[in-house]
Amino acid sequence: MSGIEEQRSDPYLWLEEVTGERPLAWARAHNDVVVERFAASDRFSDLEHRILSMLDTDTRIAYPTRRGQWLYNFWRDGAHPKGLWRRTTFEQYRAAEPEWEVLVDLDALAAEEGENWVWGGAAVLRPEQSLALISLSRGGADAKVVREFDMSTKRFREPEDGGFHLPEAKSQIRWIDADTVYVGTDFGPGSLTDSGYARIAKRWRRGTPLSEAQTVFEGERGDVLVSAGYDRTPGYERHYIGRATDFFNESVYLLEADGSLRYLDVPSDASESWYKDWLLVRLKSPWEVGGRSYPAGALLATNLEEFLSGGRDFEVVFTPDAHTSLHGYGWTENYLILITLEDVQTKLYVVDPTDWSRQPLADTPPMATTNVMNLDPLEGGDEFMLTTSGFTTPATLLASSVGGSAEALKQEPGFFDAEGIETEQFFARSDDGTMVPYFVIRRRDRRGTPGPTVMSGYGGFEVSRTPAYSGASGMGWLERGGTWVMTNIRGGGEYGPEWHTQVQKANRHKVYEDFAAIARDLVDRGITTAPQLGAVGGSNGGLLMGVMLTRYPELFGAIVCQVPLLDMKRYHLLLAGASWMAEYGDPDKPEEWEYIAKYSPYQNTRADATYPPILLTTSTRDDRVHPGHARKMAALLEEEGHTVWYHENIEGGHGGAADNKQLAFQAALIYEFFTQLLMES
Repeated sequence: MSGIEEQRSDPYLWLEEVTGERPLAWARAHNDVVVERFAASDRFSDLEHRILSMLDTDTRIAYPTRRGQWLYNFWRDGAHPKGLWRRTTFEQYRAAEPEWEVLVDLDALAAEEGENWVWGGAAVLRPEQSLALISLSRGGADAKVVREFDMSTKRFREPEDGGFHLPEAKSQIRWIDADTVYVGTDFGPGSLTDSGYARIAKRWRRGTPLSEAQTVFEGERGDVLVSAGYDRTPGYERHYIGRATDFFNESVYLLEADGSLRYLDVPSDASESWYKDWLLVRLKSPWEVGGRSYPAGALLATNLEEFLSGGRDFEVVFTPDAHTSLHGYGWTENYLILITLEDVQTKLYVVDPTDWSRQPLADTPPMATTNVMNLDPLEGGDEFMLTTSGFTTPATLLASSVGGSAEALKQEPGFFDAEGIETEQFFARSDDGTMVPYFVIRRRDRRGTPGPTVMSGYGGFEVSRTPAYSGASGMGWLERGGTWVMTNIRGGGEYGPEWHTQVQKANRHKVYEDFAAIARDLVDRGITTAPQLGAVGGSNGGLLMGVMLTRYPELFGAIVCQVPLLDMKRYHLLLAGASWMAEYGDPDKPEEWEYIAKYSPYQNTRADATYPPILLTTSTRDDRVHPGHARKMAALLEEEGHTVWYHENIEGGHGGAADNKQLAFQAALIYEFFTQLLMES
């Protein structure tokens, strides 16, 4: 299609100019309308203040990242809205008020340098922990500046002093040793994939210009990403290369000292990892190898060197069933820990690799999620931490070790009145007969009386949604008498990889059928009515909301659509969109556009349809999902005469917010919108 033809078919292409004066003026005008309608009342201000106080309070758990003797934490509060990067010891962390060593004060740094820095993470060099590679973004974008930081002086090492520094890009950088890193970044024309990520991995030595870094691997432009890394496990040091050919397929190689590559010959859609002598392979599709068949979702183990030499004898560490999937796994020094989901509820196990026997690890409460964190096989022995929370149960952080007892470290307070609020799990039958689970959180006295209800969904990329405490939804919705629903529709990973793979590309419609089936089931059970039912989702969940609006409008009374994908004709041409074609398909291929076209929200709006009111939100600085999706959809719906509100955060990245104040505003906006549209209309 020529540029002129594209303009004729899409009169709102001008809204794709991210920072153009005209699009930003359009966005600000719409923001004014939203603020006047939903954010000008005392009720909104009170809720925003409560949410901000929760986000800023020091009674929250300061979740640490363990690196040997140090526990690192990034912390935001009212006095430090941009945040502090800090560390402490385990003994100090046990105290009611730990003493933290502040490494980076991001507010002070941003003021000193006149930049709107947002924290992007830190990679600490081990075992010394004297240096770090710190990522900072402007306004919360995915593209980041990387700078080397000296922990002893608490200063950045500038390039002129031999410090590693990368300008703004979607970079990959990993330590090899104190003077060498692997780097993938924008090296100039032709060095990026079509998705905007690194196509070339190089080894870069301190004191040399980036232009002289040694290339160790090159991928193709059509790949998603190329990366390189170093496993520093003592006695098992290994260099490796990853080439992601699409979002779900990656070829992995061990990089030898002479530059040769040893290919790990496992299915490209599998997740492989190694620790000491062992290779683990988690399958996402069935695999026949070595005269045996293994199902999707299984976790296999074998000796790595024997595998590289041609051996294909595997131990089966985990096998899924109709109700149980593997949610995560990781090593302590001597054991493997498994996190499983049984009908979306957590169970934990410990595996002894000497015979691959499995035993329960710890008790886990129902209707809650328990995660294992801070496994550190390099320096942490068999210790780990557990965090557990439910929809109405604030988080608890515990410390334990394999074979030891658990010690409660931190407990968050409740931020809303949960008295009388209960959690239930139900299953809805989708159009093809699949039973799809969902959780209902409501006041016990709401049973038997339909009431205002909001259901949330995602349904993509094998992302599992599990119970978790949300003070914002408690304050903004449950306390007001509303019912909250979390759905576990296909596209996620709640029942293993096939819960996702069965709805990719041409079968995408099943995701939307699942969500619609739950909406109908909520009405059939007397939990709500269609005019009282709202829906909310972001990113891929924003696409879900767009489909609900255009395909199932009769099921809902209001919809919130956040940082969404909506124009599926052009999504692969915008920012990181090309990397998601393995999920949705390629709209440039007629046979694939045929099924995408049936649900793409931007191409399926109708002026003569009756749609529920919708609030579209996005961020100017989102460089993952282009803000043009939400902008164009809002403009088109307005043109067709539908009830639509639009709000754009001028910074904030794909998360939509760059600090706690922005997070509080956005959360309060959503609940005020639903309160007005579902409780008061």
